[in-house]
Amino acid sequence: MARKNQKAAAAEPNFFSDVYEVVKLVPRGRVTSYGAIARYLGTGMSARMVGWAMNACHGLPDVPAHRVVNSQGLLTGKMHFGSPTAMEKRLAKDGVKVVKDKVVEFDKRFWDPAKELL
Repeated sequence: MARKNQKAAAAEPNFFSDVYEVVKLVPRGRVTSYGAIARYLGTGMSARMVGWAMNACHGLPDVPAHRVVNSQGLLTGKMHFGSPTAMEKRLAKDGVKVVKDKVVEFDKRFWDPAKELL
């Protein structure tokens, strides 16, 4: 019986995996927010949990965690990138300008999965 329950649990969607699948879709030169991802996944009040998922994914090379910022465009997760400037450098490589830990022209750079992934 326990073995059957383990298989069923493995087949169920995992929130962190769902977050990573959305983040993989954020195009170069664009950023999204923790809250936008949470809303897209139908869990609008779980932006903080999206942040936990981003913190846990730094060993996954195909998840561009640097493209996820807070709702004002601030690099609030920068301390999880190994150095204080690593997140900003990755964004710069994507063509995203950052000044004082804030994405320049955030409103133009913002990628909303709820609108983009119709």
